[in-house]
Amino acid sequence: MLYNLYETQRSLMEPFAEMAQTAAKFYSNPLSPFSQTVYAQRLSAGYDLLYRLGKDYEKPEFNIRSVDVDGKSVAIDERVALDKPFCELRRFKRFSDDVDTLAKIKAQPVVLVVAPLSGHYATLLRDTVRTLLQGHKVYVTDWKNARLVPLADGSFHLDDYINYVQDFIRHLQELHGNCHVMSVCQPTVPVLAAVSLMASRGETTPLSMVMMGGPIDARKSPTAVNNLATQRSFEWFENNVIYRVPDNFPGAGRRVYPGFLQHTGFVAMNPDRHAKSHWDYFKDLLKGDDASAEVHRKFYDEYNAVLDMDADYYLETIKTVFQDYSLVQGTWDVHAPDGTLERVQPQDITSTALLTIEGELDDISGSGQTRAAHDLCTGIGDDDRQHYEVKGAGHYGIFSGRRWRELVYPQVRSFILAHEPAHVPAPEAADEDAAPAIKPAAAAPAKRARRPAPRKA
Repeated sequence: MLYNLYETQRSLMEPFAEMAQTAAKFYSNPLSPFSQTVYAQRLSAGYDLLYRLGKDYEKPEFNIRSVDVDGKSVAIDERVALDKPFCELRRFKRFSDDVDTLAKIKAQPVVLVVAPLSGHYATLLRDTVRTLLQGHKVYVTDWKNARLVPLADGSFHLDDYINYVQDFIRHLQELHGNCHVMSVCQPTVPVLAAVSLMASRGETTPLSMVMMGGPIDARKSPTAVNNLATQRSFEWFENNVIYRVPDNFPGAGRRVYPGFLQHTGFVAMNPDRHAKSHWDYFKDLLKGDDASAEVHRKFYDEYNAVLDMDADYYLETIKTVFQDYSLVQGTWDVHAPDGTLERVQPQDITSTALLTIEGELDDISGSGQTRAAHDLCTGIGDDDRQHYEVKGAGHYGIFSGRRWRELVYPQVRSFILAHEPAHVPAPEAADEDAAPAIKPAAAAPAKRARRPAPRKA
């Protein structure tokens, strides 16, 4: 019912937001006679702010067209490497007509960036991806909005997330020989589970894992996010934040944790900060400070764009990660695609190096939560493990912005290179890198194994 009310309210607000945008342009257009009045700039700024507060924010684009590789501009072609019902594996393929640059980028490490499925789109990692592209072949998990996934495509559980990650790793291993995996925030837990299960089966595991600001052990330095999960019961979450998608979306009838509820929670964590930010934006418009105003727009275009999460995945994450602490307790069993149960045992990982990164001021994943991965991965030698704390950085600062580019990325790059085997790329990889810059059609959706009967987390 709440979802339907929200959609009704959004539909009613949409024409008013468009009117506000029109009015803002009307009062700021130098050709308009009303733009010459005393209050024109103030009215334009006010209407612009109303438009920003009332508009519907769609999924942003990565919009990475080129990057600099050692002083040479390299073109980027974004394409879908694998397409699954709930996720697209995106590759940012690099092209250059400079022979030396082309040879250099062919030999660079392959990195799978596992983006969070916790409210925002994968484009939140745009700065992460852009920076990595300077020295790596980059793939990113682009999770889909659950309200756009038809019920016919089945449900999506935390186990499915883990199986997706394993499928992506195997795909890159087949294509490039092997890869490195970077997980940011929420996916640190399922990524560690995925690699653990591969190790337990005797499969080839990634060359390294880079885990950044994630709740490996949510008991350590609990934050407001952790406290909410522990203060409410599983039944409370199921009864109060789960709704069915309305009929006007492809995923009609699917049980989800709606994006608008998540966004409300994001804003509620720091309401004063957001209010001040909007007030500063209004003042920047009055001053004609277009550069500062554009920074505000870009941030909130990303921050206000949210997606729905499948209810099964969301509820199981709450219970497994934040209530039962199943990973650190050693009690986590995961359903393989064929339905068999497998115990997650991080101690079985022996040939994958581990780098953990935390922000000193992180208020999402507290101090020690990510570093706890070292206590679990006892099979990894001391020479193949490292921890880095970013002084003065909050949660977003470890993967975006100046600190990420100047402090964190050099650490990540050095760690990956130290665990990159010296070998000539396989013929398949070399041919694929030299392919012409023609965007292929998206891959056909992978077949999904039938899951066992629905279960409660």
